[in-house]
Amino acid sequence: MHPEVVRDTPGMCSECGMQLVPTRNKKSTTAHEGHDTHAGHSTQIFFRKFWISLLLTIPVVFYADVVETIFKWSPPSFPGSDYLSLVIGSVVFFYGGWVFLIGSWREIKGRLPGMMTLIAIAISAAYLWSVYAVFAGVEALFWELTTLITIMLLGHWLEMRAVSGAQGALKELSKLLPDTAEVIHNGVTTTISLSELRENDIVLVKPGTKIPTDGSVIEGDSDVNESMITGESNPVSKKQGDAVIAGTINGDGALKIRVTQIGEKTFLAGVMRLVAEAQASKSKLQILSDRAALYLTVVAVGGGLITLIAWLLAGADVGFAVARLVAVLVIACPHALGLAVPLVAAISTTKAAQNGFLVKQRLALEAARTVDTVLFDKTGTLTKGEFGVVEVWSTSGYTKDEVIALAASLDALSEHPIARAVVAKAKEQGLSLKDPKKFEAIKGSGVKAMIGEQEVMVGGPTLLESLGLSIPNEISNHVQDAGKKGQTVVFTIKDKKLLGAMALADIIREESREAIKSLKEMGIQSAMITGDSEDVAKWVASELGIDEYFARVLPHQKSEKVKALQDRGLKVAMVGDGINDAPALTQADLGIAIGAGTNVAIESAGIILMRNDPRDIVKIVRLSQMTYTKMIQNLFWATGYNVVALPLAAGALAFKGIILDPAVAAVFMSVSTIIVAGNAILLRKREL
Repeated sequence: MHPEVVRDTPGMCSECGMQLVPTRNKKSTTAHEGHDTHAGHSTQIFFRKFWISLLLTIPVVFYADVVETIFKWSPPSFPGSDYLSLVIGSVVFFYGGWVFLIGSWREIKGRLPGMMTLIAIAISAAYLWSVYAVFAGVEALFWELTTLITIMLLGHWLEMRAVSGAQGALKELSKLLPDTAEVIHNGVTTTISLSELRENDIVLVKPGTKIPTDGSVIEGDSDVNESMITGESNPVSKKQGDAVIAGTINGDGALKIRVTQIGEKTFLAGVMRLVAEAQASKSKLQILSDRAALYLTVVAVGGGLITLIAWLLAGADVGFAVARLVAVLVIACPHALGLAVPLVAAISTTKAAQNGFLVKQRLALEAARTVDTVLFDKTGTLTKGEFGVVEVWSTSGYTKDEVIALAASLDALSEHPIARAVVAKAKEQGLSLKDPKKFEAIKGSGVKAMIGEQEVMVGGPTLLESLGLSIPNEISNHVQDAGKKGQTVVFTIKDKKLLGAMALADIIREESREAIKSLKEMGIQSAMITGDSEDVAKWVASELGIDEYFARVLPHQKSEKVKALQDRGLKVAMVGDGINDAPALTQADLGIAIGAGTNVAIESAGIILMRNDPRDIVKIVRLSQMTYTKMIQNLFWATGYNVVALPLAAGALAFKGIILDPAVAAVFMSVSTIIVAGNAILLRKREL
């Protein structure tokens, strides 16, 4: 595939020689007329060239000697009919074949001869011989020439449509932004174009409309659909202070947003830039296919000349020998081979973006299929990185709800992470809180306050010791087990009596359980790295079924643990937050930054996840395996086809009456390309 042609000045397309015209948005860039542009070409122009060439080919075939021979009849004769094929064939050659001629010039100029070069040599040889043949009174190749060009145009158009479909996700991303935004100035709402937006502007986003730019909510509550950006199907609640992303769709509430990023700085622009960079980068298989395509071009030109000379030395008619040369050049076009890997890679990159992860480096996605160990950073990856109540126990005569509600009534006045976790648990249970009086912090122990006529205290083991209270047998075993797991235990006390206790810990994501289970089913080991204590690490590992863990690891030691796994012959994927874990992500065979949010510029990771969901690691591995399989299938077909077809085109079976005409060779070449493209497109329909 060729890069899209976009320039600041008018001119000719570097690949097909078509005139470039301004695009609809009236910006300074130019592109092909028709806007259905891919690989520097307009599919509509190719389609039109195909139909015109097809119509012109009909009378050429009608007057061809082969038709007269097969059907035993002669077409009507009129003055100049002997030159009809020459005139029409010349029109088809210069009108329909011009794209291949100019394309070959670009390839030769860039010292990368390929498909266009082979086609150009083939049609030029056929045309020049045919012009000579008309005046020399020998058999010309005009019907082969016109049908060859027509079929090549059809094949090229079909391929471009397939490739254009593969780029669909990028096109959809580019359409996410609205054309205008409603800006509030001095209480007055004005509709302006996106290009007029400035940072710190206040934008009004009405229900059901697209958010025009990255920003922060300053007023309003709503649910926002971020599925096209993050792959997350559930709407995300947004309130004051929350960040929003350009291109996402607002729900039922109205939002006022302060603009924080515009233009190329927005998250969406960053996503599109990363996807484009990944599609431009090359995998090992693509480098191999490019090299093979170059070698095939050299072999085809050399083989074509040898075929021509061999048939001439064998006493064959010059027209027959030239036809064999043309057939060899056409059949050997490395179109399918050159398309085999890039098209699959383009589809996989856009499929990744649709599923919520960005491939920064093509080699990273390729490496994912070989990974046999995934090393997770615990905090913020396997866990939420915030405290949560994991267990509640009550003593005789009291309920768990009382233990939670009384503690939350006091903790509602505190901003401590543990206090917030207790309050969150009470809200989750739908418990009503009391209004505490005479609130007081007990230094190093906890808090106390009066609720009605009763004194309530909340705190840790130190508080119990200061009050001389012991833990009843009915809950003491639970409390001890929680301590062994490294969990924090908080007690609720009323009027010097122990009501019960709560165990708090960093909350394990439910998604983590599914991710570890799926990895095991795929035969991939899981490991965990954390700075927490041995008890905490052991508990999390046992809860999730992780094969191996490293505890009390300092940030600068994480890369050493990655290397230790690699020294054991393991292919390691490191999953972290992309900031503190940067050295480890770089050291790993595959670095994956999880929970990157709107930070798409993480340099240390080859793949970036746009949401905190470890299950996406499984999707990465599956996509890598599926992509590799498709690439191998396409390479096998493309190379196998040439191995079989080349000898036939050269006339190896001519002694058995099997002759491959140039037009038939063109059909085979086009069919091969379409099969490769179709096989690649099947990847789009596969579920991760």
